[in-house]
Amino acid sequence: MIKLNCGINRKIGQPGFGSRGASVNVELELESTLASDTALLQDRIRRLFTLARSAVDEELGAEDPQAPQGQSVAVSQGPANGQTRPPRPASEAQLRAIRALCDQRGLDGEQQAAERFGRPLRDLLLPEASALIDDLKSRTPDPR
Repeated sequence: MIKLNCGINRKIGQPGFGSRGASVNVELELESTLASDTALLQDRIRRLFTLARSAVDEELGAEDPQAPQGQSVAVSQGPANGQTRPPRPASEAQLRAIRALCDQRGLDGEQQAAERFGRPLRDLLLPEASALIDDLKSRTPDPR
């Protein structure tokens, strides 16, 4: 087995010289046969970083460093008392977008969710669905 471990930390400044920070570490086990397919292995690594980055961005409401100037990641702020909320499920709009993008690319949305996150499409969390949408948008549509 190959273990991929990705960690993302980010701090953002707050008024009065304060800051808020968030970090996430994600580990994924893959079959060792991926070591011989470097393109697929790189894809899995990129997906893992995308998922981790999306989770930190959502938690902080931080600007996406890859977004055009002035655009930020759409997020909700966490509770002020320091308690954590349970992760939010993917929205119906996200699930519809995933299904549509998969249809355009000749892919099975359920299979994509299972391969990437190990659960059915309907059980994806908001940042996972967002990462999957970004990944699907980067793929070329099926020319059928």
